[in-house]
Amino acid sequence: MNLVNAQELARTFGSKPLFENISLAVNEGDRLALIGPNGAGKSTLLQMLAGLQDPDSGICSVRRQTRLGYVPQEVTFEPGLSVTEVVLESAWPLEERDVAAANALSQAGFADHDVEAVKLSGGWRKRLAICRGLAAKPDLLFLDEPTNHLDIEGIEWLEKLLNNARFATMLVSHDRYFLDNVAMRVAELNKVYPEGLFVADGNYSLFLERRSEYLSARAQYQDSLANQVRREVEWLQRGPKARTTKSKARIDSAGRMIDELSDMQTRSRISTAGLDFTASGRKTKKLIHVENVSKTLGGKLLFDRMNLTLLPGMRIGLAGGNGTGKTTLLRILKGDLPQDSGTVESAEHLKIVYFDQNRDALDPDQTLRRALAPHGDSIIFRDSTVHVAGWAKRFLFKVEQLDMPVARLSGGEKARLLIAQLMLQPADVLLLDEPTNDLDIPTLEVLEESLVDFPGALILVTHDRFLLDRVSNLVLGLHGDGTSELYADYYQWEQGQVDRRASVKAAAQAASKEPGAKSASNNKKKLSYHETREWDTMEQRILDAEKLVEEKHVLLEHPDVVSNGVRLQELCEEMTVAQSKVNDLYHRWGELGAKLQ
Repeated sequence: MNLVNAQELARTFGSKPLFENISLAVNEGDRLALIGPNGAGKSTLLQMLAGLQDPDSGICSVRRQTRLGYVPQEVTFEPGLSVTEVVLESAWPLEERDVAAANALSQAGFADHDVEAVKLSGGWRKRLAICRGLAAKPDLLFLDEPTNHLDIEGIEWLEKLLNNARFATMLVSHDRYFLDNVAMRVAELNKVYPEGLFVADGNYSLFLERRSEYLSARAQYQDSLANQVRREVEWLQRGPKARTTKSKARIDSAGRMIDELSDMQTRSRISTAGLDFTASGRKTKKLIHVENVSKTLGGKLLFDRMNLTLLPGMRIGLAGGNGTGKTTLLRILKGDLPQDSGTVESAEHLKIVYFDQNRDALDPDQTLRRALAPHGDSIIFRDSTVHVAGWAKRFLFKVEQLDMPVARLSGGEKARLLIAQLMLQPADVLLLDEPTNDLDIPTLEVLEESLVDFPGALILVTHDRFLLDRVSNLVLGLHGDGTSELYADYYQWEQGQVDRRASVKAAAQAASKEPGAKSASNNKKKLSYHETREWDTMEQRILDAEKLVEEKHVLLEHPDVVSNGVRLQELCEEMTVAQSKVNDLYHRWGELGAKLQ
């Protein structure tokens, strides 16, 4: 049954339509993902369906007594409010607000419910915003770029939450692994489609297959139509005498075919950003050498006696939870922040290009024209002069945007602008701190190719697991306890996290068996009421979760499943979800166990 039903929605931006005649329904239990290029109107459409914006035309109806929740792309909180107070503002039902707020915060992994919301890191602010949406107990939750600023652990938490949720979800995201793991339906908002929207059942991988089939069939039809148009144009050009016996209907039909072909050709023109970082051509082998570097920030030891040598061609992905020191390490390597001990040696006249996730380098009051070309109407790129309009077009900006202030650009447009500025700087080393936030999928794919082809060295911080896996040839894992370790690839890093959780489990079990250990009743006084109940059931929940994993594993080896591709894929996905639950339970057990020490 439909929770929200939109018919022929349209919105105009300036003098041009953003989208028109969009019809879409969100059903009970749905997990619908909305994708599309930057500037297509995804956030606007999402807000219309959530009742936060009115369309210029069309109707959007909501089923009676349906509770809607909305988590915005950019999260802000009032100063002075604790995380509990933030969640209480939207908690429902009113008579159970305290319980609803506490449950939502516990689900999200908040250990301190009294911390001030504005003091949280970007990832934890995003978690808090999701908690606020959950506490309202919505029937349908709208999420705009929910993975932005979340670390990989946070994204995996969100995936588990949405996959097990009883409420329906509609979300905008460019995270391809996330879309693969969560979406039940995918809709692409894009003018390349005659209806403006293409919808396919299944996750992102299945969507790509369906879209490929659709576009292939459409290309074949376009070729056929082009041949018909060519024949009709030849007939029309024969002159009046050759057409005296021809019916007016054929002339009208030729006109319609010509118009249809022109429309298809216009829609099929897809622009992608031209991203290509410029290397300095340095031949030095050792670019940066880190020896026994330690850093404590805010009383927390981030890394201790770290050693690392950065060479040309090395592409290192930084992995670790929020607050483990990824951005801090980049700033130390850049020279913006001193280390507490150890040495950082850089090659002479080393050229470092740094992408700041906060985009502080952008002046919001500056026009796009001046941001792209500060000293005139052209720039110098690789010894060639490029006019600012051509440079803007390379990054998918329109000429009419050139006099627009940077503050009015979308998140994805700001990211492309910053990349455009950085590409003008020859680099030996790229330090990229969350460059993928707000970028659409076609731009992400171009960015991947550019980074893989970059001949210098790069260190990449990103929550986009697909990009991290595709680009990195080494992964440096920061564990948040001062230790760090190099891994061959992202898969090895994931396996390493599983092994660490197993070690936490073994340590907790060993500690509980030590002679003279404090009694459980005394230790539990350090836990809250809800945490005590959680601790008492944790061991059985882990056993049940591990049993489910084993059952899925047995089914995967069954001959009937092995020979059934669809069922095999379903079971693999179920196995992944079940294993993720086990990992999360061990992590939580370790957190609670640490409080009992």
